[in-house]
Amino acid sequence: MKKITLLLIIALCSFQMNAQSKVGTIDVDFIISKMPALEKVTSDIQVYGAELDTEIQTQLTNYQTMVKTYQDNEVSYTGPMKKLKQDEIIKKEQEIQGLQQNSTKLLQLKQNELMRPLYQKLGENLEVIAKEQGFSQVLTINNTIAYLDPNFDVTLTVMKKMGLATE
Repeated sequence: MKKITLLLIIALCSFQMNAQSKVGTIDVDFIISKMPALEKVTSDIQVYGAELDTEIQTQLTNYQTMVKTYQDNEVSYTGPMKKLKQDEIIKKEQEIQGLQQNSTKLLQLKQNELMRPLYQKLGENLEVIAKEQGFSQVLTINNTIAYLDPNFDVTLTVMKKMGLATE
């Protein structure tokens, strides 16, 4: 029993010596929140959001005007004219709903576009620090990989072993 335990300890020690990987963590959100450029990004996003809100408000005002005009003149409209006006109102309503849904997506896209340079700058600096300090991996606080030393990536090796093209 002592021999097996001794062998396990020796095996673990040799494995530890061979596995020269160093793992670190990083709080990306905290760093981004301290970057001076974030104020401009936040301001630009708010301005863009206000522009989208103004567009939606304009469309809503047009819609309300169409409905009021229809209600005021409904008795004077012929059957086909009523149907045409109702279809126009329904179409405008659908446009507004689509604009509201798209505005959320557009705002998210704009935020991603404006934040990309901040994340890129952070990533470049993280890579330099990771190489300087010998990290093989750096994880974010929520356990996603923020940096991985390419020397530890076995993707191409596995692809070659499987007979897959690596280019």
